[in-house]
Amino acid sequence: MLDATFAALADPTRRAILARLAQGEATVTELAAPFAMSQPAISKHLKVLEKAGLITRGRDAQRRPCRLAAEPLEEATQWLAGYREFWEARYRQLDAVLKGME
Repeated sequence: MLDATFAALADPTRRAILARLAQGEATVTELAAPFAMSQPAISKHLKVLEKAGLITRGRDAQRRPCRLAAEPLEEATQWLAGYREFWEARYRQLDAVLKGME
């Protein structure tokens, strides 16, 4: 699932869609509004996000609102946290070396 999450996040349009959905649910029409692309193109992006588990689609009468599903983002955050810890340790070592040079 991590591969699908990062593949979905690799596209700036999909990241923008997720940022919009972080503010609340939206329809395909609402999601397509800020982009210079057709609704079918936005729908393709939504399918990628849905397949990665990053969004869900509901049904509200004739509306099909999309919602953010944050669980895959938590998994990606945890994976990245290990690398953040690695680099923070390296920076602490560098700080110690630089202080020793003073």
